[in-house]
Amino acid sequence: METRVAIIGVIVENLASVEQLNEILHEYGAYIVGRMGIPYRSRGINIISIAVDAPQDIISALSGKIGKLPDVSAKAAYSNVITQSE
Repeated sequence: METRVAIIGVIVENLASVEQLNEILHEYGAYIVGRMGIPYRSRGINIISIAVDAPQDIISALSGKIGKLPDVSAKAAYSNVITQSE
């Protein structure tokens, strides 16, 4: 199986979606390398970057589930680092 390194950029426009977002991130926790959140208080949003190392279909599924949350946007940026896992 091939895994890729990617970053998922997330913008949360409504704090009511944070609990659902955290549940999704917990579900995919085995693939998450790290995350960083920045509260942009003057704009009333939160900006989150999530570093992942996972098969491409897992990254797409994670990004898609996050992006379907109300008032949440998500985009994935893939690196060219591909690893064969056992």
